[in-house]
Amino acid sequence: MAQQLQDRVYLVTGAAGAIGTAIAEALLEARAKVVLLDLDGAAMAAQATRMHAQNCIGLACDVTSADAAQAAVDAAAAHFGRIHGLVNNAGIITMNTAWEADAKQWQRHFEVNVTGAVVMARAVGAHLRGHGGGSIVNVASNCGKVGYPNMAAYNASKAALISATRSLSVEWAAEHINVNAVCPGGVDTAMLADVAAWLSPRLQVPAAELLGEMGPAQLGRRVAPIEVGRVVAFLLSDHALIIRGQAINVDGGDTPY
Repeated sequence: MAQQLQDRVYLVTGAAGAIGTAIAEALLEARAKVVLLDLDGAAMAAQATRMHAQNCIGLACDVTSADAAQAAVDAAAAHFGRIHGLVNNAGIITMNTAWEADAKQWQRHFEVNVTGAVVMARAVGAHLRGHGGGSIVNVASNCGKVGYPNMAAYNASKAALISATRSLSVEWAAEHINVNAVCPGGVDTAMLADVAAWLSPRLQVPAAELLGEMGPAQLGRRVAPIEVGRVVAFLLSDHALIIRGQAINVDGGDTPY
């Protein structure tokens, strides 16, 4: 893997979160160069320094803004030169029942989780098609396939991202841009802990107990973020060129298709 990704440059959105950080770590582990993107540019710059000052930079980026996306691409290209790919990891979740989730909640999920990913893909994709191609990995979720209770807007947005992945893969193949998605589930993150905390009073079960049950049954534990990151690194590599437009489960066997 190191030889496949060595000195290649990848942008990672939502890099402040556990999965985003782990994806960046996996890419650095594979000797790639990484551009960390999140809303707080100062925090990203500090994180980049902690991770690897020479091969990593951090920038502010609102993925819902085409201007911000283009500015991030321009800054990355100015710093590192050729960009080789993108990981669309930025995402939000607001727990609510389908009865109670209002239109603003639905719109915000789609704005960040779907439109934001496409905005970033277009900005990076324009660079890729002008430089011989590259790879994009969208971080969807097994929620987009299963449809868990109390997160209808999130489920629907991740299902839409899976569909968008397929569409981009088909349309951009001629530009030598390979597009895939991963669908995590049961990952040991603060987001999962927040889900357990939201459910706890409603189910009258301690949050710690709920969280303990959220690991994949076959795995017997929660998925580590770095495990997701290493699958993403593989999908960005040339080893994955025959994998195209797929939504690959990284949930310890919980989702059967």
